[in-house]
Amino acid sequence: MKSYLSLIPISAKVHRRQNRMTLLCIIFAVFLVTSVFSMADMGIRMEETRLLNKHGSQALKAFGSSAAVQTVYPIAAVLVVLILIAGVLMIASSINSSVAQRTKFFGMMRCIGMSKQQIIHFVRLEALNWCKTAVPTGVVIGIAATWGLCAALRFLVGEEFSNIPLFGISAIGILSGVITGIVTVLIAARSPAKRAAKVSPVTAVSGNSESTKGVRQAVVNTHAFKIETALGVHHAVSARKNRILMTGSFALSIILFLSFSVLIDFIGYLMPQSSGTSDIDISSSDSSNSIDRKLLDKISGMEGVEHVFGRRSCFDVPAESERDPIPSGTIDLISYDEFDLDCLTKDGMLKKGSDISKVYGDSHSVLATWDKDSHLKIGDKVRAGKEELEIAGLLTYDPFSRNGLTNGKITLIASGDTFVRLTGITDYSLVMIQTAKDATDKEVTAISSLLDENCTFRDRRDQRTTGTYTAFVLCVYGFLEIITLVTVFNIVNSISMSVSARIQQYGAMRAVGMDGHQITKMIAAEAFTYALSGCIVGCTAGLLISKLLYDKLITAHFSYAVWSLPVKPLLIILLFVFLAAIAAVYAPSKRLRNMSVTETLNEL
Repeated sequence: MKSYLSLIPISAKVHRRQNRMTLLCIIFAVFLVTSVFSMADMGIRMEETRLLNKHGSQALKAFGSSAAVQTVYPIAAVLVVLILIAGVLMIASSINSSVAQRTKFFGMMRCIGMSKQQIIHFVRLEALNWCKTAVPTGVVIGIAATWGLCAALRFLVGEEFSNIPLFGISAIGILSGVITGIVTVLIAARSPAKRAAKVSPVTAVSGNSESTKGVRQAVVNTHAFKIETALGVHHAVSARKNRILMTGSFALSIILFLSFSVLIDFIGYLMPQSSGTSDIDISSSDSSNSIDRKLLDKISGMEGVEHVFGRRSCFDVPAESERDPIPSGTIDLISYDEFDLDCLTKDGMLKKGSDISKVYGDSHSVLATWDKDSHLKIGDKVRAGKEELEIAGLLTYDPFSRNGLTNGKITLIASGDTFVRLTGITDYSLVMIQTAKDATDKEVTAISSLLDENCTFRDRRDQRTTGTYTAFVLCVYGFLEIITLVTVFNIVNSISMSVSARIQQYGAMRAVGMDGHQITKMIAAEAFTYALSGCIVGCTAGLLISKLLYDKLITAHFSYAVWSLPVKPLLIILLFVFLAAIAAVYAPSKRLRNMSVTETLNEL
C-alpha cells in the first residue's frame, strides 16, 4: 500500500451494502437537478422556436428579456436549492452513520500515525469517490427522464407543446447536475469528516465512542417505559448531531411535500379546470333572453357535439332578506340546467354544508355566490317578488365576476324549472356547447349556420388549457412522489446504519439476556422517536411555509382564495413517514435476531 488513500477503493468495496443508500441519495439529487434544468432549457427552446416561427428572427432580439426566460430559470434555481438542502441532510445523515459504524477503524488509523487532517481528507475523498459512479448515473437518468417528459408533452398533451424538442441535450442541465452532486457531497461530508478526526487512538480498543460521553449519568427513563423502549429512545436522543440530521431530514421531506402541494392549488387557480367549461358559446347580441329554447334540441343531435346546456338571466330583481338587508335591494337571478348543476358538484365549487339536491327541478331552493365579505348563510330566506327562496348552498366564489368576489352583489342560481316559474321566461340568454375532441371545423360551421343575426357565435376551442394543466400537475406530482420515495429510502437506510453502528452494544445486551422481541422494540423506539420529532418539526414549519406560499402565490392574485389546512397532503406524507419507520425496523431487527451473540460481539 503506497498511501493511506489506497484504502478508499478497498473501503468502498467492503462497505458496498452500507453505501448503497448514500449512492442513491446522490443519484436522486443529480437526477432531479439535471431534469429540472433540462426541462427548463427545453421549455426555453420551445418558446424560442414558437416565436421564430411566428415573428421571424426579429423576435429573438427581445427573447432574452422575455417573461419565459426571466421566470423559468429562477423557478428552476429555487427547486435546485431545495433539492440541495434535502440532499445535504440525507447524505450527511448517511455518512454520519457510516463514520459512527467505523469508529474502531479510524481509531486504528490514528494508532498507526494518521493525523486528524489526513482523517478529514480521507473521509472527503471517500465521499467524492462515490461521485464517480453516482453523478454519471444521475445525469444519464435525468437526460432519459427529460426525453420521456418531452415525448409525453409532445404526443400526449400536444397543443402548445407540439414544438418541444424530443431528444435535446441540455449542457446547462448536465453541468448543473454535476456541480450539484459534487457540492452536495462535499458539504455533507464536512461534519462527519470532523467527527471522524476526533476519534482518539483509545477508540481502537473500545470500537465505539458514541456512548462514552455521559456514561456517568445516562439519562434512561425506565419509569415511563420498559427498559428496551427507554434504551431505544435514549439512543435516538443521546447522539445530538445524528438526531439533528435525522430530524431535519424527515422534517425537510414533510416541508417539501407540503410546499409543493401548494403549487397544485396555484396551477388550479391559474388555469381553472371546470367540467362545465364550454368550447362554443352562443349568446344573445343584446344580452337578453332571446335565444329560442328549441335550438338546444337541434344542436344536441348534431355531429361533434357532446353536451349542450343553457342559462337564462334576470338582473336587478327586487328582493329582501329576513336577516340582513340586501345591498341596493336587488339580486341577480341565473338559471342552471341539470348538467350545469352537476358540474358544480364535480368541481367542488360548493361550500361545506350545501345541499344541491334541493335545487333540482321545480323547487323553492337556490344557490348563492359567496365571498368572505358576504353575509348570506346556508338556510337563509330571500324573498324575490312574491316567492320566498331558501339558500340551500353557497358557491366558494362568484364565477360571474372577473375577480371572483361578489363586490356586494347577491347572485342567486336556480334550476331551469324554478327560474321559468319565477319569471315566466323560457328562452335563453346563453347557450354553451361542449364538442368532442375530434370535432372538425366543418361540424362547428354547421352549428353556426343555425343562428340568426341576433346571436353571437364564439369558438373557444383554441383556449383549452387541459393539456397544459395536466402537464404541470403531473410534473408536480412526480416531484412529490420522488420526495416521498427518497424519504422512505432515507428512513430505512438511516435506521439500519444506526443499528449497525451500535451492533456491539446490541451484542452485549443479547449476552446479558435481552431476547429478539426486546431488541425489535428497542430499534422501533429509536425509529419512531426520530419519526415523531421529524413530524412535529416538519408539520409546524411546513404548515407555516404552506400558508406563506399560499398567500404569496394565490391569495395575492386571487383575492377570493382562502387558505385551509391541507389535510390530504398532510395525512399522505405522515402516513408514508410512519410506514417507512415500520419498514426500517424490520430488516435490522431480523438481522440481529439471526446473528449469534458471539457474532454481534465480534462485529467490526
